Amino acid sequence: MAAGGRAAELAELSHYVVARPIYSEPASRRRTSGGRTGGCAHHLFSRRCSRKRAFQIAKSFLPILEWLPNYRVKEWLISDIISGLSTGLVATLQGLAYALLVAVPVGYGLYSAFFPILTYFFLGTSRHISVGPFPVVSLMVGSVVLSMAPDENFLIEGSNATGINGTGALIDTESRDAQRVLIASTLTFLVGILQVIFGVLQIGFIVRYLADPLVGGFTTAAAFQVLVSQLKIVLNVSTKNYNGTLVETFEKIGTTNVADLIAGLLTIFVCMVVKEVNDRFKHKIPIPIPIEVIVVIATGISYNRIQSKLVILIYFLNARFLPPEPPNVSLFSQMIAASFSIAIVAYAIAVSVGKVYATKYDYAIDGNQEFIAFGFSNIFSGAFSCFVATTALSRTAVQESTGGKTQVAGIISAGIVLISIVALGKLLEPLQKSVLAAVVIANLKGMFMQVFDVPRLWRQNKVDAMIWVFTCIASIILGLDLGLLAGLLFGLLTVVLRVIEPEGVKILKFSSPIFYANIDGLKSSLKSTVGFDAVKVYNKRLKALRKIQKLVKKGKLKATKVDSALCTVTLPCSTDEEPEDNQDLQVPTKEVEIQVDWNSELPVKVNIPKVPIHSLILDFGAVTFLDIVAVRSIKTIIKEFERIDVRVYFASYQDNLISQLERSAFFDDTVRKDIFFLTVHDAVLYIRNQMAYSDNQDPIFEKVRISINHHLCHGTVKNRLF
Repeated sequence: MAAGGRAAELAELSHYVVARPIYSEPASRRRTSGGRTGGCAHHLFSRRCSRKRAFQIAKSFLPILEWLPNYRVKEWLISDIISGLSTGLVATLQGLAYALLVAVPVGYGLYSAFFPILTYFFLGTSRHISVGPFPVVSLMVGSVVLSMAPDENFLIEGSNATGINGTGALIDTESRDAQRVLIASTLTFLVGILQVIFGVLQIGFIVRYLADPLVGGFTTAAAFQVLVSQLKIVLNVSTKNYNGTLVETFEKIGTTNVADLIAGLLTIFVCMVVKEVNDRFKHKIPIPIPIEVIVVIATGISYNRIQSKLVILIYFLNARFLPPEPPNVSLFSQMIAASFSIAIVAYAIAVSVGKVYATKYDYAIDGNQEFIAFGFSNIFSGAFSCFVATTALSRTAVQESTGGKTQVAGIISAGIVLISIVALGKLLEPLQKSVLAAVVIANLKGMFMQVFDVPRLWRQNKVDAMIWVFTCIASIILGLDLGLLAGLLFGLLTVVLRVIEPEGVKILKFSSPIFYANIDGLKSSLKSTVGFDAVKVYNKRLKALRKIQKLVKKGKLKATKVDSALCTVTLPCSTDEEPEDNQDLQVPTKEVEIQVDWNSELPVKVNIPKVPIHSLILDFGAVTFLDIVAVRSIKTIIKEFERIDVRVYFASYQDNLISQLERSAFFDDTVRKDIFFLTVHDAVLYIRNQMAYSDNQDPIFEKVRISINHHLCHGTVKNRLF
């Protein structure tokens, strides 16, 4: 039973859980040698430039050419119209509300809910996301706007009146708002440029580094900051900073406007209750109740009964389009760092939401094309005084749940926003800002609910829970941009710390081509990783062996036969003792093979560095080529480690690397292809298999025990060297 269990364990070590064999270089060659008629290059160069090929290229840059010809008018059009109408109403209200976060007149929120959809309709690959403002991104844009155009820069001196910040001077709101709109649109333009560059460079993979715990902590912190910024508007209190702080807000809470507070609290309560009803009965309610629209209508009706002096109202809704304006390029240097983080966050949110619905409806989205789509959308909308666009979770949920099938629903929703801009502006002017702020707060519920993910994460993976908490706290304290960077670095640090190497194995990844100029860097990294110099260890061991041989030759180490397979070599207490006759031992001293455990105490005084490993794996996944100097040096490294009983393996190599090594006469009887493995995990499994197999076998050489008797010790201390 024991032997059978051991055999089963060895068999398990030889396979992945997906039950594929461990692939070394020869095995993977055998697996892939059949069935291939030509490489990728053959297929690429064999293609002729034809109209069909040109159309394929055009479709990769204009996805609308892929899905629009296949549009099912009879099946999808009605659903898209209903979805577009519902989404357009929500987008109108959210555009107005999220403009408050950007610190620009709310009318520009309508522009931001309209223009980005026009370009995404042609360039985007997601069929379901609703493009437009999102509170987290809007707040990040607003922080840049407020830092570059604070109220203090627009004070009107010489006035005895009191401004909104209680500074004793009025604020030139017209100039301030114009400058803030310019900053927001310029930032949007720059974000768009960066996103297009990222897409062209094919670095959509960057979103992989934004893990779910990091995004959860970041968006929760952003929701908290949004709540703080909108709380002062609901209370209608004056603060020195536009967004205000909790301390400032509660210091002025005695000046709360009761009418605004009641309107805001009622809006929050009603919106959250109705949204909960929509969620619980979504299978029974064909179209979600557009509660935000109902709130607006109710507010407009009640306006005639409220004195306008009691509340802050909206008085900036242009019933026309503003002409496009170029960005202020001179501002780029002041906002480049913030624009980078905004570009990444906006893209990550959009792609994350898009992938959810792509998986649900069984289609694929192209991450790099999404970068390009949002990039051009932001460049285009930036020219029309908009702020950065991404997608909103709640708005996308409305578009999907009301039957939206394609971006036709998105273009119809843009039409609804267009009607609001050119025809309904005056009707929306009586809307209280406290109601818009309340709409923003009500839409934060989903992000705040992420707090309940922390206990679940803690049970599943404590490190992921720590990433969530750290990112959230850092984003609240340091701000969203620095907090995101801190969370990202912390997450990468935990990845490094969580890479636990198997006992006795070291793994070294070299992330560049290896040639004559950096081969010394590889050697230095190797020494630093393993913690010793293989050449020095070998030389020290040779010195120790020579001393042991001299002691045996002089008779100071005496061999005593224990049985047919084990001998004991004894170091006498007194070195002056004459050597005994050892002819009857039947084990000649010079012919005894001794394998030494170099990490234990030796009978000679030689300081030999410890070698705590038996295997070294070189991860060559990023090594694209080797020159002849590197090939020779690596072969030397293998031999240096082999002679101190450390096996060297290679993993994650590229196909062209093997051919380079073959041309350089790298392989021979001692350096074979079976030390190359498809992945690091394959190599680790092979090593574990080999170690378990060797532990299960009898040694093929005689074991020798050296016992060292110290004359100052009571009894005998034995060191088994094998």
